[in-house]
Formats: sequence, structure tokens, C-alpha cells
Amino acid sequence: MGHARSYISFDILRRVLRDYFKYDVFYCMNITDIDDKIIKRARQTYLLDQYRQKKPHLQQVLQDITEALKPFSVKLHNETDPDKKAMFERFYAKVNSGVANLETVKQSGSGDDEALAVAKEQLLDDSQDILADWLDSQHGSGVTDNSIFSELPRKFEDEYHSDMDALNVLPADVLTRVSEYVPEIVEFVQKIIDNGFAYDSNGSVYFDTMKFSTAKGHYYAKLVPEAFGDNKALQEGEGDLSISADRLSEKRSPNDFALWKASKPGEPSWDSPWGKGRPGWHIECSVMASSILGESMDIHTGGHDLKFPHHDNEIAQSEAYYSNDHWVRYFLHSGHLTIEGCKMSKSLKNFITIREALKKHTARQLRFVFLLHAWKDTLDYSEKTMEIALTYEKHFSEFFLTVKDILRTTPSNGPESFNKWLEDEMQLNNKFFEKQTGVHEALCDSVDTKKAMENLRDLVSSSNSYISAKRAARIVPNRLLLKNIAIYVTDMLRVFGAVEDDTVIGFPQGTGNITNVEETVMPYLSVFATFREDVRQVAREQNVVPVLKLCDEVRDNILPDLGVRLEDHEGQPSVIKLVDKETLQKEREEKLRQEEQKRVEKERKKQEKLKEQAAKDAQKKIPPQEMFKQETDKYSAFDKKGMPTHDAAGSELTKSALKKLAKLYEAQEKKYKDYLKSEDAASGASEQ
Repeated sequence: MGHARSYISFDILRRVLRDYFKYDVFYCMNITDIDDKIIKRARQTYLLDQYRQKKPHLQQVLQDITEALKPFSVKLHNETDPDKKAMFERFYAKVNSGVANLETVKQSGSGDDEALAVAKEQLLDDSQDILADWLDSQHGSGVTDNSIFSELPRKFEDEYHSDMDALNVLPADVLTRVSEYVPEIVEFVQKIIDNGFAYDSNGSVYFDTMKFSTAKGHYYAKLVPEAFGDNKALQEGEGDLSISADRLSEKRSPNDFALWKASKPGEPSWDSPWGKGRPGWHIECSVMASSILGESMDIHTGGHDLKFPHHDNEIAQSEAYYSNDHWVRYFLHSGHLTIEGCKMSKSLKNFITIREALKKHTARQLRFVFLLHAWKDTLDYSEKTMEIALTYEKHFSEFFLTVKDILRTTPSNGPESFNKWLEDEMQLNNKFFEKQTGVHEALCDSVDTKKAMENLRDLVSSSNSYISAKRAARIVPNRLLLKNIAIYVTDMLRVFGAVEDDTVIGFPQGTGNITNVEETVMPYLSVFATFREDVRQVAREQNVVPVLKLCDEVRDNILPDLGVRLEDHEGQPSVIKLVDKETLQKEREEKLRQEEQKRVEKERKKQEKLKEQAAKDAQKKIPPQEMFKQETDKYSAFDKKGMPTHDAAGSELTKSALKKLAKLYEAQEKKYKDYLKSEDAASGASEQ
């Protein structure tokens, strides 16, 4: 979902530029399939698979994990980043849990080989991060087949395309992969050397940041000038495999970065004038983008965390190649994504995959979340933000369904389709113009989709109020005005990528060969709804309750399971809405839950009243001379009438206290007399 933050946000921006502002947009996307993280991950995956295929004995597994924990424990102890340390501690605890589980199985004495095998596999699963790192340190240099390093990125690229399709993200016009552009990268690096801004060192090539920043017309770190000299960020940009002491010593300055890296054992390699090697991370994007877009592009997008050093390095090396100062006209950086306020990071194993998110919510609902946040700000992915998105979606969906029902049940042509405009229509139309202007101004202001969505929501709310007022007055709403508003709102949501097809009004219904289920089934549903209403009318006139119950059963339980909501309005035709079954089932469950809650609350109040009445009835039966004697925690002495004279501590009661008690005594005396009278009356009635 952290990646989806950028992909969906920039898909929205692309659609707005293309479909709203009518720009010609040519979209190029780079795929990094060669870099330090991929190389290391591919090696570890390969070595771990090989290890498991050998089916090592249980004792060997325990011995290897013990060895793997030694360097990992040092790594854990030395880690200063709190997030990484917490992740390492989780790894450590997971391994210990797996070992403990295995020991429990061994000590059970059952001798069950199958149970031990299951426990061993679970331990390998729990230990894979630590074990893979250790295997890589032991055998990584022996991995030399380039195909091993291409399988992993190809697998993830397949998943990426599948996820983007599921999220309704438009495909790029051109897609480039680093592995397909190595010759162009070598040529690009050579020209930077020829231009005097890079140097060869032990088979690697580094960009000379000092020479570049002192050259006329150039300066380094345009995007984040204050980060110039941030060695930690620079080393993270170089990659885990490129920050060893020998590699760092090859540079003229710590600020220099690799354009070409001499390959070590266990790394993929290609021929170059400087020897066997591979591209640096930053040069990859510059070469691929430039090969398609030339010496300058209008917009370069990416995550906020890529500003420095990645994008700053891209700018420097590209301007050094082209001898210009405008390789990119505008950089757009998307904000971070957090989970319930916590940082999301793949490297920290703290993330939600796109597929996991799509199991809980639809692509449209996820897109609504992004639309309701500025693309450049941090977005918190939480239950609260999803609730807001779901509310927006339902608000629009119900409006579309209501308008479509009005369009179906009112004349669509001829004189009767045009009604006189009154004050209500004028007000709603003015609101329509006002909100169109609001949407336009919002999109002109750095594509502020949040404000645009708020304007659309307000327009829909005003339309709903207009419809309700007309129905309350038994007046048919103006179909053309509502149709124009609904078409406009649909078009804007389509621009944002929230409407997936060319549906004229609302969200599309149905999948597969039937392009629009609504057009197909609505004539039949309309006939059925009219027939049902006629039956209800006859049943009410003749007071045939069973038939009325059957009509309610069809509306409440049968049609919802078919994705149909039927709304009855007194004195007006029933409203038919096609809604997905899951939504209607949830609505029905919520209605039943609320009814049950009301029933339970009603029963509780009833029991409370009965309890109160029982207490009152019991109180009436107590003779006044006995009522205070039961309160021994308050009083210790009483007179002949049973009135308290001393408190629990033995102190004489004050006159004011005695006065209050006397009033209570008199009230109880009256209640008791009334009780005796009622008993006498009941006794006399039974004797008769």
C-alpha cells in the first residue's frame, strides 16, 4: 500500500491532466530490476530454496540457526534505529518461539516423525530472514548465474501489473527495464566522463559532485540543498553491497556516488570499458527516461523519500550528460503513507500488501481515500480514513440510484419532459454552477482533489435536499436538472478513475458479457414492482395481512439477495435500486442488529420498571415501626414507635435529622395503611 500511495496518486494526476485539462500526456515508467537490494534478496531467496531442497537433518537445522544467530545478535545489539531494532527483536523472538515449539514436540515423547517434520518446517519459516542472511554471508559469492538475479524482479513485476490492473491504474505508454538498457547506460556514463564530471576508480565509475557543483551553470542537490554532505543518506542511496570500506575509499569525496559498480563475486555483471560491472541505482533512471523523453521532460514523479539523494543525483548526472540545467521541469513528490499513525516500510516488514487491502475494500474505495487527501501530504491508512471514504462512496451511490429511478419513472421526451422552473430549481442550478467553479478552482490549485471532492459532495447534498422537498410536496423533481448534475458528478469521478467505464450516470453495475445489468433487468423489475404495489393496495383495502407480510418478505429478504433494493414511499411508486448483494446483506444485518438492540433495550427498561414496582410494593408492606430498625448500619437505638434516637456510633440524633426521619415515618405510615386497605378489600372480594 505504500507503493500504491504513489501509483494511485499519480494515476489521478495523470487522468486530471489528460481528461480534465486536455493535455497530451506521454507517460514513461522505469522498472529497476538491477540494484543492491534486488541482488541481495535474489541471492538469499536462491540460497534458502537450495538449503530447503537438501532437506537437512533436524540437528543440522538447529546447529545452522544457532550459528546464524551469532552475527545477528551482534547486529541487533549495535542497531541504533528504533524501528529497525524493533524489527530485529521481532525476528529474534520468532526464532526463539520456533525453537521452543520444536523442543516441546521433541520432549512430548510421542516419537511422531510427522509432528517433528511440521515443527521443523515451521522453524525454517520463522527463521528464514536470519538464516537467509547467514547463508548469503557464507555462500553468496558463489552465486554467478545472471538468470538467478532476473527471476525475482520478473516475478514482482508480474505482481505489480496485476495489482495495478486491480486498482484501475492506467498502464504506462512506455515501460523500460534496467536489464534491457545496459549498453545505453555504459554509453551514458562514458559521455559524463568525457564531459569531465566522472572518474574511473578500480573498475567503478563515480560522479564528481565537487567538480559539478563548481562548474558554471550547475549546482548539486537542487531539490534538497541542505542535504549536501548527508553521508548517511548518501550511503543508503549507494546500497548495502556498495558501502564497504574498500568501496568508500575509491571515491575522491564521500559525496560522490557510483555511476558504474565493479561487480564482486556473487553479483551480476556486464562488460564495460572499465571491466565487468553493473549500473549504479541513480544512473538507471536517467538513462532509461532520457532514451525515451530526450534531454528534458516536463514532469518527474516519485515518493517524497526519493528527493535526496536519488532524484538530486539523477538531476546532476543528466545535466552533466546534456550540459543543460533543465533535465526536469517539475518534480512531483507524493507524501508518505502510514498505518494507524505508524510508519509503513517494506524494509521494516511493516506493511500491508495491495492484495490484502483489496480483500477488505474495493479499488474504488481505496481510490476514494487517496482522492480525499492531498497527493503531496502524508496519508494515514486506518479504519477512520476508510470509514470516511466509504461514507463518500455511499453518498454518491445513493444519489445516482435515486436520480436513475427518477429518470426511469418520468417522461424522457416530448412536452411532459420539460417542467417549469420555480425558485427551487433556480437555487439548485445556481448551486450547480457554484460547485462546478469550486471543482475547477480546486483542480487548478495543484490538483487539490480533496477540495474538489468536497464540492461534489456538497452538490450531491443540495440535490438530495431538493429531491426530498419535492417528494414531500408530492411534486415530481425536475429530471433534466438532476440528470445534468448526475452526469457531471459521474464525469468528474470518471476523470479521477473512480468510475471504471463509460457509464453515463453512476457506478457501473454488473460484470462479464452483460455490460450494463441495469438496462437489461430494470424493465422486468419495474413490472414486478408495479404488480407488487397493486397487490399491496388490494391487500390493504381488504385487510389481507398474510399477503402484506409476503410483500414485505420479498422486499426485505428475497430481493436483497439478488442485489435489488426496493423502497416503498407512501402515495408514490416504489423506488428500485440495483446495489451489490454484499452491501444489501450488510444493511439487512445492521437493521436486524438495531432492531435486536431496540428489543433488548425495551426489555431492559421493562424489567427495570417491574423491579422498581416490586421494590415499591415490598416497601409498602413494611410496618412504619419496623422500617428504620433494618438500617443497623445507620442507627443504634430506637423509641417505642421504632423511630431512631441515636446514630450507629451511639451519638444522639440532631433535631433536624429527627425532623427528616419523622417525615419519612409519616409517609411510610400512609403507604402501609393503603396497603392494609387494599389487602382487606381483596380479602372481602374473595369471600363474596
